[in-house]
Amino acid sequence: MSIHNSGGGEAHDADEGYRAATFQSAAPEPEPVSSGANLDVVLDIPVTLSMEVGRRRLTIRDLLKLSQGSVLELDRDAGAPMDVMVNGTLIAQGEVVVVNDRFGIRLTDVVSMRERVKRLNKG
Repeated sequence: MSIHNSGGGEAHDADEGYRAATFQSAAPEPEPVSSGANLDVVLDIPVTLSMEVGRRRLTIRDLLKLSQGSVLELDRDAGAPMDVMVNGTLIAQGEVVVVNDRFGIRLTDVVSMRERVKRLNKG
């Protein structure tokens, strides 16, 4: 019995015809994702939606000096769109509106699904 190496790293027996072994993966098969995937499992999970007018960093010393009537300058210009956040993640921007004596927000720009996923992976 003679063994020859064909250069591909596998040894072949010249007298007996060997075939390459095939193995099944031990990993479970991923379930196919379809456009009609059932999302009912997550649709009732509560999330926190908030609107951010702007931000300001200050020291605890300055925070303790605040009193009723204090004015803080924020990092955003007047009239700039507000950030719409879900659980702390930016999902859209919009402008403040008044509907039946209540504040609301009209969405002017919605962050794409791909960009939202990227931001989640960074956090």
